[in-house]
Amino acid sequence: MKQTTNAIVMIRPVAFRMNEQTAVNNYYQKVLDGLLPSTVNAKAQQEFDAFVEKLRAVGVDVTVIEDNLETDTPDSIFPNNWVSFHENGDVALYPMFAENRRQERREDILDTLEEKGFEISNIMDYTSAEDDGYFLEGTGSLLLDRANGKAYCALSPRADEELFIEFCEDFDYAPVIFEAFQTVDGERKLIYHTNVMMCLGETFAVICADCIDDKKERKMVLDNLKEDKKEIILITENQVNNFAGNMLEVRGTNDKKYIVMSASAHQSLTPKQVQQLEKHAEILSSSLDTIEACGGGSARCMMAEVFLPRN
Repeated sequence: MKQTTNAIVMIRPVAFRMNEQTAVNNYYQKVLDGLLPSTVNAKAQQEFDAFVEKLRAVGVDVTVIEDNLETDTPDSIFPNNWVSFHENGDVALYPMFAENRRQERREDILDTLEEKGFEISNIMDYTSAEDDGYFLEGTGSLLLDRANGKAYCALSPRADEELFIEFCEDFDYAPVIFEAFQTVDGERKLIYHTNVMMCLGETFAVICADCIDDKKERKMVLDNLKEDKKEIILITENQVNNFAGNMLEVRGTNDKKYIVMSASAHQSLTPKQVQQLEKHAEILSSSLDTIEACGGGSARCMMAEVFLPRN
């Protein structure tokens, strides 16, 4: 199994804004005072388009889907939370915490991929868990080490343990379960998505170990990464706040590897961390300031990786 892919899906926003329904447990979202919603969306579109251009310039195969105005989906720019695409032709659909995010799941996106020659053989649909109030938000909640058959998950209101274990059984992953926290107004609160404090590359892992308050759990997570011979690059909580945990390794032309992140994540890294990362792949960063502030997500969240077979 490959850990990285050349193909990704990205959704171009039409009504991007701060989503009041996700702000209850995403403490990275901010209200940008004095900006009209239309201005916020226009800025987000500019950032999105520039980001796609940078990815395509290095040979990443980006399928851009336009969001539509019929559904009120302010967070549609983060498709990795509702869908994942697997090497065996499986597509997984995930239960989402915010009701207005459930509209993001669109069958026509799967049709578009099939038109491009990707093969979908089976759909694993976990969305009925929403009715019972259980959620697992895709590769935001679960980090897949595809090559080593492990899945990492920081439990939160958006990542249910039983559902995660069910996913692992269905897809044959060994679960690595822990809790990760951030300090909000002097209190330790659960981080809403695993992928803001951790990134898994082919030969490296970026992680904020300080977010894992339980020492045993922290050791267990780090031991798993060491066992799989990944170079561990530690980041601070302050760097997590700048979305330095929200990176993704992708492949461009001639399978060249790139570590994709936002400009604010890149700027928050120390020269030593940059050096560590560049041993593994070239860094590609793009400014996502508006998207990060209003959406509380960054570069990784915007890219749904496509591992499906191609005919």
